[in-house]
Amino acid sequence: MSQPWLVVGLGNPGPKYAGNRHNVGAMVLDVLAGRIGASFTQHKARAAVLDGRLGTLPGGAPGPRVILARPATYMNTSGGPVAALAQFYGIDAENLLVVHDELDIPEHQIRLKRGGGEGGHNGLRSISSALGTKDYARLRIGVGRPPGRQDPADFVLSDWPASARAEVGVTLELAADAVTDVVTQGLLSAQNTWNAKG
Repeated sequence: MSQPWLVVGLGNPGPKYAGNRHNVGAMVLDVLAGRIGASFTQHKARAAVLDGRLGTLPGGAPGPRVILARPATYMNTSGGPVAALAQFYGIDAENLLVVHDELDIPEHQIRLKRGGGEGGHNGLRSISSALGTKDYARLRIGVGRPPGRQDPADFVLSDWPASARAEVGVTLELAADAVTDVVTQGLLSAQNTWNAKG
């Protein structure tokens, strides 16, 4: 039997950070949980986890099994929970998809890739270190570059302006669609679909 996908949404814990650009990965998982119709439960690996099926297969059969996970640690120590969950569920790096914010992609654009560098993203750096590999899939959600001379760290730890909430909502739904495509069709097919979009 094929492995389930482990889909990790990165963010920082607590209400202070809930609406930050840096928490967009965790926000996408909330959308996916709503689509599955189930709630997260606390896992001993220091993460909130939801084990369910996502999407539908051709012919209308329920989609593949997925493990949605939001680490309960801060972003820069995400690797420990991710590695522990991968071991607990018996999931290899090739079936890991990490959803995260990306400064080097224009706001609200979505890109998929496997492997590569971390681009200064502390969550990815922690995961790569804990797993001993960078060869896992990433769903990168563009937050754009900060205006003027604002420090990038301050920028990603700030909320989107109220005027952008509707567009953010659309982006979260599209990112959830992209995750569903990866799980049901495979990464290469999903890449061909999403990386071609403007």
